[in-house]
Amino acid sequence: MVARAAQPNKDETTADPWGSFEPYAQLVRSSLPRATSVALYDSAAKLRWSSEPSTAPNLQNLVETALESRGANQDAGQMRLLDGTVPVYLCWLCDELERLTGVLVVVCRQYGDPGSEARSFSVAHSLLRPALECLRRELQSRVALDQFQRTVRSRDKELELLLGDGAADRPPGDGADELKGILRQAMEHVGSSMATLIVPDKSIALLRSKTQRPSDTQFVARARRQLLSLAQTRREPIIINQLAPNSVMGILPYKILSCPLHSAVGKTIGVLALFREDLGNPFSDRDARLTAILARKAVGVIESSYDALSGLYTRPAFERRIRAVVDAGALRHWTALYIDADQLHVINDSLGMHIGDSVLGQLGELILERLPPGAFAARISGDRFAVLLPTQLDAAEEFAESLRAGVEQLGRVQGESPLHLSISIGVALLDTAAGEVMHSLAAAETACKAAKDRGRNRVEVYQANDASLVRRFADINIVGQLRAAIDADRLWLAAQVIVPLAKAESPPPHFELLLRMVDEDGSSVGPDRFLSAANRYQLMPEIDRWVINKAIEMLKPHTELLAGSSMSFAINFSGQSLKDEDFVDFVLERIGSSGLDPRVFCFELTENATIANIGRAESLIRSLRQLGCDVALDDFGTGLSSLAYLRQLPVSMLKIDGSFVRDILKDPRAESLVLAIAQLARSMSIVTVAEYVETEEIRALVATLGVDYGQGYALGKPRPFVDVLAELPGVVAAGA
Repeated sequence: MVARAAQPNKDETTADPWGSFEPYAQLVRSSLPRATSVALYDSAAKLRWSSEPSTAPNLQNLVETALESRGANQDAGQMRLLDGTVPVYLCWLCDELERLTGVLVVVCRQYGDPGSEARSFSVAHSLLRPALECLRRELQSRVALDQFQRTVRSRDKELELLLGDGAADRPPGDGADELKGILRQAMEHVGSSMATLIVPDKSIALLRSKTQRPSDTQFVARARRQLLSLAQTRREPIIINQLAPNSVMGILPYKILSCPLHSAVGKTIGVLALFREDLGNPFSDRDARLTAILARKAVGVIESSYDALSGLYTRPAFERRIRAVVDAGALRHWTALYIDADQLHVINDSLGMHIGDSVLGQLGELILERLPPGAFAARISGDRFAVLLPTQLDAAEEFAESLRAGVEQLGRVQGESPLHLSISIGVALLDTAAGEVMHSLAAAETACKAAKDRGRNRVEVYQANDASLVRRFADINIVGQLRAAIDADRLWLAAQVIVPLAKAESPPPHFELLLRMVDEDGSSVGPDRFLSAANRYQLMPEIDRWVINKAIEMLKPHTELLAGSSMSFAINFSGQSLKDEDFVDFVLERIGSSGLDPRVFCFELTENATIANIGRAESLIRSLRQLGCDVALDDFGTGLSSLAYLRQLPVSMLKIDGSFVRDILKDPRAESLVLAIAQLARSMSIVTVAEYVETEEIRALVATLGVDYGQGYALGKPRPFVDVLAELPGVVAAGA
């Protein structure tokens, strides 16, 4: 005989606690030699194990009938006749609480066979008692172990949901995709025919259904208010396994498991609800625990992917969404919008931050309401937003203009006092290449900044032929490289000689220190590439400080050599540094503590920056002059009020703007202006320098006009300052 275990249904777990009981079958046969087969049934009369490949057709009915007739005070079992002739002993196997766990069924030889007279049940049971006791304990242990394993597997699933990041389960992309993955997990791990996630403030309403019937969507739409109301009134999951006939949610036959979504500060923000068909298994406490875990995961996704104030994507989620769309090849004819609320700081300062936050929230709502299908938006930071539209440039411009007008309407209905709200919007065609999408967003940002510069409350479209936009766009790209170069100490100093023009005199030359940057590729970049970005993004004070510190550091080893020389080194100041209240003290302290003769330094200020900050400039110039430093007024002649301010500024040098010097051979007016400046400066004992002396002819002419010094490629190109310092002993000796 071949023993076999009953095969479980395909939808049952394969970890069957019944397994094989062959050793007990042999023990039964040794106790009842007339036994022909041994089988085990569970308390529901289901065959679990048999010593035979097949059982008698009527044995199943006999076991079911015997169990049905078993009373509450039933004895140890029964003897029945199969087909009227075959004795069958059914022995109850109970746990310590007298609950039936299984039935041992022993089939013996039928009547008529030699020696086949049937024993009474009591006699047979007494013979089987040792085997039954061992079998009862074995079965009880196996059932307990199986229950323990089921509990562990259940806890493992809960732990997997709690600790797992969902990377293997959820599709790549933004928060919406992750939330859809959580609904899928709810249906798989908890078991439901439908799941929905509703977060009104974020305009999230997701539904997943096995049947995809329109009636499912209609039911959730009708039950939405009741589900959210339950979430607001109860902090714990709610199980509804039976709906009242007159319930609004009872229109369709569903069991409901509703779990509120709580934010980090305890506010109820939405609901995660699961549904089972009315004929399905009821929801259990374990289902509620698993759903609560998934609800916490959903809140984590929402808070990391959706901005709490506006309801739009956060910047990281927005960028993930862009990558997902790019990877899917869905970017065709897309346009980027960059939006900046105008002068929100005025509202914050005058009415309070809570009003400013309210404005941003309403702006987010307005954007959400007007987004066309397929578009998505984010709050990038502070009062700045970004939108991606699946439209051509002209349609995007119309959308932007409509949005701008809508914000104006928002401002007119703010409480008792009217608010003047407006936004500036930049629009740029999106480059659909994966690596160029963020580049296109930067172009939209450039156009937005241009809109603010050109009066605010307007829409600007990025055009490649708009020189100011292109310059601004280039600054946006270069500013990151400049910041990285500052942090990595990839700035260096060059020096260009300033030589005396009068051949009869031989005073020592001067040098102007010029800034250079080494880019990420190791190439040297001139100031024409990065100074515009430095000025636009307020980096000049930091750069000016770096130049002063670096110049002092490089000159200090030559302190003694320079002490007896009239040679000087010119350092440029920016207008931004003049506005810095601490800058004057910084310069004076650094020069005073350097140990260098202050006469070594000549500080250059541009004429326009000086006039724009005349008060601070005059104070700085006087302080530097009292210390012993020279001060030069750079680009002289370009300001409208040059002569009016020259009398009150105690400068020691005028550097004539290169635009006049460059044209001096072909423009009589330029020649006359250079002559006038030279004569005026000489009368005031101020030294003059002609910039942009690019040819020998220009050098000769400016010399005859009375200009003292010249600077330009005809006299000397910029060189590394370290090389100039290496030659310093010879230069000083020649000047002496």
